[in-house]
Amino acid sequence: MRLAEMSWPAVAAVSKDLPVVLPIAAVEQHGRHLPVFTDSMLLQEVVRRADESLRDRAVWAPLLWLGNSHHHLEFAGTLSAAPRTYLDLLGDLIDNLVSHGFRRIVLLNGHGGNIVPGQQAIFEARQRMRARQDLLLLAATYWLLGGKPDLVDSSIAQDRMGHACEWETSMILHLAPHLVGDLTRVEPVAFGKPFEPAARGWITQERSALGHIGDPRRATAEKGETLFRIFAQDVVNFLERVIAWDGHSWDG
Repeated sequence: MRLAEMSWPAVAAVSKDLPVVLPIAAVEQHGRHLPVFTDSMLLQEVVRRADESLRDRAVWAPLLWLGNSHHHLEFAGTLSAAPRTYLDLLGDLIDNLVSHGFRRIVLLNGHGGNIVPGQQAIFEARQRMRARQDLLLLAATYWLLGGKPDLVDSSIAQDRMGHACEWETSMILHLAPHLVGDLTRVEPVAFGKPFEPAARGWITQERSALGHIGDPRRATAEKGETLFRIFAQDVVNFLERVIAWDGHSWDG
């Protein structure tokens, strides 16, 4: 069910034991060859496919295209909310949904820069509502839900998400090939080892002067379909767990 297409009485009548999913993405540079709306486009397609499978067993809020993308601001076209502003925005949306009676709330993320603030927003919301024992507040990123595309298709070289990389470029090639630039002129940019396992503060320009990370030249539309299929099924499997939650237990 799409929240944006429902009247307020229809929303009020929905079972509040259904998960309500807030897709969060971004508008930011994606190298010289992909559109700035890439993250939002890809998440919209993952959501569309997951919604087709779940039908009336989940409520989908409209996609939030504004993300935390300050690390890309050196590149034109990036639109970003500062980290604290973004945290407050997510916190308000969570509070809105709880005030309307929803008890199972999922931030479904499609942008790497939203991972930390998404988790923090969920954590802070739980502290604000610590007296409530019936809430399930979750932050999930669609490519981190268990799928291993490189093990499904051996032609996929990449084993993790990059930026405007083999994965993202393949998905845009499948979804909107007319928006993909000339890949023959793109050079690979290595992922590197930024003091792992520590988390390093960084801006994109430090890692990539061109804006992408990975090897987009390996992308194909066929790989894109495989990636969408895997990631959408991961989201469905995850939301099945949310639906099956008994309303009070720690495990799920």
